[in-house]
Amino acid sequence: MARMNGPPVRVVIVDDDALVRAALSMMLDGADGITVVGEAGDGDEVEPLVDAHAPHVVLMDLRMPRLNGIAATRRLRVRPHPPEVVVLTTFDTDENVLRALRAGAGGFLLKDTPPPRIVEAVLRVAAGDPILSPAVTRRLLDRVTAESGAHDRARTALRVLSPREHEVAVAVAHGRSNAEIATDLVMSIATVKAHMTHVLTKLDMDNRTQVALLVHDAGLV
Repeated sequence: MARMNGPPVRVVIVDDDALVRAALSMMLDGADGITVVGEAGDGDEVEPLVDAHAPHVVLMDLRMPRLNGIAATRRLRVRPHPPEVVVLTTFDTDENVLRALRAGAGGFLLKDTPPPRIVEAVLRVAAGDPILSPAVTRRLLDRVTAESGAHDRARTALRVLSPREHEVAVAVAHGRSNAEIATDLVMSIATVKAHMTHVLTKLDMDNRTQVALLVHDAGLV
């Protein structure tokens, strides 16, 4: 899945394990449409790399010794024109992954995800489509729906949306791309993007992943 009609997707890799960084760098640099522009061993090293290289995507570990991936993601996402963040994690960090998504991460994957899937995730998130690993999604949703009052709060929040915006939000929660939503709802991609912008503004959210979590909270998926 190459990036069409544009320069390669610039990626920064953040992980305290040098072997993981090397493996990811080798894999991504060998993929069409992606170039690795920097590596960091801790969350507190990310912002200087972002300043220097303006990456489109940051692959972010969660557990790091000085600044964890949640705090680093939050710092990145409040910057002007921030990069997208994809969290790389393991099964035992469900709660932390959920916190990272709410901090603004555009998706998450397990570290044992097959290389083609990681490449696809980088390209899709750079294009504005969230990536949620199916193997972890079910467990996260179980946590979300178990939270006291989450269902009612989510349903109340979604009432600010128009019927069409509501349809787009639900489609996003199903993991549909802009092109797929346009086909399903019989509208142009530009119209889908406009609706998505309105959804984010009305819900005071940063990205599609947060919208998807809210729709899941509401029990609509």
